Amino acid sequence: MLEEKRETGEPREIVSRYVPGRKEGPEVVSRYTQPGPLPQRLLRQEQTAETQQPVRRRSRRGLWIFLGCLGALVLVVVIALVAVSLDGTRVELPEDGDASSIIDIFHEEKTTIPQTPGDPNAPLQISSEHGPELTAQQLYAEVNPSVVAVVAIEGEGASVGTGVIMTSDGYIITNAHVISGGSSCWIALDTGVTYDALLVGYDAQQDLAVLKAVDAQNLPAAEFGDSDQVRVGDTVYAIGNPLGLELRGTLTNGIISAVNRAVEMDGNSMTLLQTNAALNSGNSGGPLINAYGQVIGINVMKMTGVGDEQEGTVEGLGFALPITDMAAVVDDIMTYGYFRGNPTIGVEVQTVATEDGTAVVVRSVTPLSGARKAGVQVGDIILEANGEKVELTEDLLRVRRTLGVGDTLRLTVQRGDEILVLDVVLQSDRD
Repeated sequence: MLEEKRETGEPREIVSRYVPGRKEGPEVVSRYTQPGPLPQRLLRQEQTAETQQPVRRRSRRGLWIFLGCLGALVLVVVIALVAVSLDGTRVELPEDGDASSIIDIFHEEKTTIPQTPGDPNAPLQISSEHGPELTAQQLYAEVNPSVVAVVAIEGEGASVGTGVIMTSDGYIITNAHVISGGSSCWIALDTGVTYDALLVGYDAQQDLAVLKAVDAQNLPAAEFGDSDQVRVGDTVYAIGNPLGLELRGTLTNGIISAVNRAVEMDGNSMTLLQTNAALNSGNSGGPLINAYGQVIGINVMKMTGVGDEQEGTVEGLGFALPITDMAAVVDDIMTYGYFRGNPTIGVEVQTVATEDGTAVVVRSVTPLSGARKAGVQVGDIILEANGEKVELTEDLLRVRRTLGVGDTLRLTVQRGDEILVLDVVLQSDRD
């Protein structure tokens, strides 16, 4: 369902509702028309003389602003409870100078943004330590300078999203769908200073991209925290550009609603952090921040629904990519320009209770995997991984996350009365 204007110019009210039980439905696009032009100091597209002519004010501009303040301008329409990408706000540039923001379900388009090599010596730094808890005001003052607006030019329009500064020399993390279909790109700091941006690389399945701000120096890089330490109920914040550039730098807050939430979207299964912090179109690629001012996730999608008028609306279901899981993706992009895939051991394991506590037991071994080649067998008890004690499945996963495709994982296993040391070469889950 589209939000359309009546012949009188008045907007048609849209109410988004959730209807359970329906599994399929047509792709839906929701449209929001901004009340005025993009801020001119940020409007850096190579415009023709026609697109640069003075703006003609609309008689109902005040009404649009009022509706925007009420938060009722954008309600994404989907059939059933569907995960909807917080797609970069798509900004059209019509002749009268106004701008339109379009939210659409995630789709990959060919990206022709000029590319540049990354820096393999600048991995994503994640800290398991943190300082004192910050107030919302302190947190915003500290983190907002590290948040940028990302504008990917698409023909006569643009896709607007959010990004996070990873390094002081201008490497920036955002969502792949923000730059999808773009032919050129630029970023804007919270101060309004802009830089042209080149594409280092992206991965559509992980929905992550890395950009490089051209000739950038001394930028305020964000601090990244360990998302594995996140617990349900933790306070979190989001900073981004909901509905485009006019509302850039918006801060919202909430809690972690769930961890390790498996979400299926467009055939891709993603394991995400769930939050009730308000996320909207344009927040894509922006940071989910813990109470200590550390980025623990990259905001990627929200859930919404529409259908029978007797059903209620869906609220407070936002999702972010856990930054610890994304470290391997970022590092691969910085080194190779693409993501080689998640490193896999090639075993299915289970945590079982023992007389002394718990143990991790191999339940299956994947044919042709590194584990099979190393001699791992069903029934083996994994005691250590790279010298670290393994008592829970999470212990094994934590060690694996520190490694990449092609690295060797040394497993110490117990098989009956024997203790064996097996070297497993990690393979890509895409091989």
